[in-house]
Parts: sequence; structure tokens; C-alpha cells
Amino acid sequence: MHTTFKLPLKSIVRFTFVLCIAITLQSCAKKLTFPVSVVVPAAEGTVKIKKDKNRNYTIDLRLIRLADSKRLSPPKNMYIVWMESETNGTRNLGQLKTSSGMFSKTLKSSLKTVSSFKPTKIYITAEDDAGIQYPSGQTVLSTESF
Repeated sequence: MHTTFKLPLKSIVRFTFVLCIAITLQSCAKKLTFPVSVVVPAAEGTVKIKKDKNRNYTIDLRLIRLADSKRLSPPKNMYIVWMESETNGTRNLGQLKTSSGMFSKTLKSSLKTVSSFKPTKIYITAEDDAGIQYPSGQTVLSTESF
């Protein structure tokens, strides 16, 4: 006894279309991994850059095990995330926010922001003041130029 299962052509076309859209949207994001740092070797992180519908760039940075900036030598007050772009130079994206989970002591840091300029490099420095316009502290993590 042999049974056949027929799917309507409309369902197959619809599924294929949705699958293509999902793959296209996923491939638009660029995900970069920070290489191991000599300053904070336990830190691991990624930065995801995606162009949105307004032609801006969403930057989503996530780190784990980034040591408290006060434990560096010399100690600093905070970590600042910087972006380099071809057309707008170096810009302060903001201060990293760090927390540990309720059931874990693992430090997690993150920053999510938007830029109208296409990033070519993302890096993190240890600084004493969040409002600075140019990096002056030690670079602790950096992506390669992309």
C-alpha cells in the first residue's frame, strides 16, 4: 500500500519566499569577534553591525568577563566604546554597562547604539571621563579594520 502526500503549490512557494527573506535579512548583519587582549585576556566579545531600513547602522556589542576598569594598571573609571569610520573619523559611542546575573558571577557588558556612518573599526578604551571626544586611555579590545 502506497500513500502520497501532496502539498499545494501555493504553500511551497510561500514557504520558499519566507525562507529566502529570512536568509537575506540574516546575511545583512556583520558579526565580528574581538581577538584575545593582552590587557584583559579573559574578556570575550562580539559586535554585530547591521544596516537598518533607515540606512543607519545598528551596533550591538556584547562582552563577558571584562575585568572592572578599576582593576587595571593604572586604574580607570570606565570603559568607552569607539567607532572609526571612513567619512566621520573616530567617535565616542558611549560607556559600557556591566552587570552580573542573578545566578552567575560572570560579568556581562553591553552597548547598543545607532550610527548614520558606516563603521570600519570598533574598539574599547579604559577612561576616566565618559564625555571625552577622543580616546586618551589604554585600548583594551579592538576589532580588525573591516
